[in-house]
Amino acid sequence: MPLELFAGNRVSDFASAKAWYERLMGGEPAFMPNDIEAVWALDEHRWLYIVEDPERAGHAVNTILVDDLDARVADIASRGIEPTEREEYDSGARKALYHDADGNEIGFGGVPG
Repeated sequence: MPLELFAGNRVSDFASAKAWYERLMGGEPAFMPNDIEAVWALDEHRWLYIVEDPERAGHAVNTILVDDLDARVADIASRGIEPTEREEYDSGARKALYHDADGNEIGFGGVPG
């Protein structure tokens, strides 16, 4: 069996979080296991999901490496979401950080060629 990764973010309001993540991810979830959980496919065997859990919402930290960070940030901006922070490291790697309403961090990163 191949390695499967499910990175999860707990949210306090499923409906509003789902709408925000649809804009961030650029589309509907790949599937919804139940009424309080939505799952987006990042790549084969790699998933990002949200689940309603108000008592434990927030505090997640995720980084997704992409081939073209600038294109990804522009694509997300076209849907009305701008990074809350940007980071650049001495190695030349960069990261654009996004935070949902609960404070969960979703970073998109790029490394030099």
